[in-house]
Amino acid sequence: MPPVIDMEKCNGCGVCDRHCPLDVIYMKEKAPEVRYPEECWHCGACRQDCPTGAIDITFTLAMLGI
Repeated sequence: MPPVIDMEKCNGCGVCDRHCPLDVIYMKEKAPEVRYPEECWHCGACRQDCPTGAIDITFTLAMLGI
């Protein structure tokens, strides 16, 4: 599952765009857009660095090796 951005919490700072190592997230008029969800490595950089906690990544059991 790709990152999910809660636009109610997002302040449009662009940290997620700058910290995504694969350029999966792009800023579009002060709003982040998950442009390439299939390319996401689920590294969590966007979620970890988000100052407002607006990003959530759901890990499936298959992804966790369970």
